[in-house]
Amino acid sequence: MKTRLDKKDKIFIGTIVLVHVVFFFLACKFTRIYMGDSFEYIYEALNIKQYNFFYSGNPAMPIETEYMTQRQPLYPLFLLSVYMFTVNNWIVIVLQNLLSIFNIIYARKVFTRIGYDKKYDWLLLLLIICYPSQFINANTICPDILLQTFTLFYFGTFVQWLQTREMKYGLWMSLALVAGLMVKPVLYPFVVPHIIIVIVVARYLKVKMQRPLLIALIPLCAVLGYNEVNLERTGQFHFSSNQAFNAGYYFFPYISTHYSADSAKKFWFDERAKYLAIEDYPERYQYGNRRGLQLLRQNFVPYMLFHLRNSLRIFIEPGKAEIDIFTGKLTYGKLYSKKQEGFYFALKKNGIMGMGPYISENKSLFFVFIIFLVCLWRLTGFFRFFFRHDVHWLIRSFVFALVMYFAVATGTISNTRYFLPVSLIVIGSAVIGFTGIKNETA
Repeated sequence: MKTRLDKKDKIFIGTIVLVHVVFFFLACKFTRIYMGDSFEYIYEALNIKQYNFFYSGNPAMPIETEYMTQRQPLYPLFLLSVYMFTVNNWIVIVLQNLLSIFNIIYARKVFTRIGYDKKYDWLLLLLIICYPSQFINANTICPDILLQTFTLFYFGTFVQWLQTREMKYGLWMSLALVAGLMVKPVLYPFVVPHIIIVIVVARYLKVKMQRPLLIALIPLCAVLGYNEVNLERTGQFHFSSNQAFNAGYYFFPYISTHYSADSAKKFWFDERAKYLAIEDYPERYQYGNRRGLQLLRQNFVPYMLFHLRNSLRIFIEPGKAEIDIFTGKLTYGKLYSKKQEGFYFALKKNGIMGMGPYISENKSLFFVFIIFLVCLWRLTGFFRFFFRHDVHWLIRSFVFALVMYFAVATGTISNTRYFLPVSLIVIGSAVIGFTGIKNETA
């Protein structure tokens, strides 16, 4: 039986489509549809098409083992679904916009199941539109919109399992998590919390544990199986080559903040030189992991405080660099070389009274300030959500665990793109935090 759209649905969907069309035309104007990692995903898609080789490096260059596991395969396969017919990234952008529209409509549907009242669509739309990262990433060759899809599906099937008590939704949860971790490795450590979540829900629903345990172990088995494939390909049992040098990458902003930008550059250059000097890949990978743990032990308390403080910053981060890159005001060359000062660096260097020259050179700051204020407002609603006793305690607990996991995973980077997978969940929760729900639905 088909569900008919009412007037509120049509207005909501029409508004979302219109905003996506506007951002698509902006993308056509500015043509900044690539990020720093885009070409690795493109290379992998083309390497799969031409050589059936899952490899994110340039095939014209000598093969480097890291690139065999640098990028997870699902987004390159998404690109390949277009490249099989034509290598045209604008078609990919159109598909991503459609996927982003679907994600927003689906998120609204999930929160409607919880008790969201459509009369507050104006507030939901305001919070979505005032978080431009959603639309910028829909118009960028990057995997984050696809990751958002599977993260939302993971959340949606959790809600359906809790409300319908049907085990098939627990299975869909596990499959959604597997798909998500095959888009980006950020989700693969979540296989352990997933087991706990499934057990807690199964105990709450008072069902026998055999089937839930089997369902809970699916993502863990997928990770172990993928690690085994990587062992065959590279000689190292691992999920992603990123893990071996991410520790140094995360320590870079810590050293830059606590010491100086020059000290951070020297640290990064020295660490990469030592890492790359090791020819054997398994030995190099293990060295990277050991070095990361060593750095953490040596700086545990100050680093963890810095890491957690920046993790919380993601809730109010407006994404100025992302906006400037999309509009062409900032290039990745300037961003990575630090030739153009960022807002936080300029504020630390000059103080609030010395920000005049920076503000005059950055015309986007007015819009960024509005986004920042909306993010603060959103955070207030999100905080209130956890005190809404008309929302099932398991749903509130699940949202807290999933969102805080992504916040901590962003760590010292605090990039809005890394927060995108859960941004719609945060927005929907914030609206309910402000307005409550229509009735006890969960």
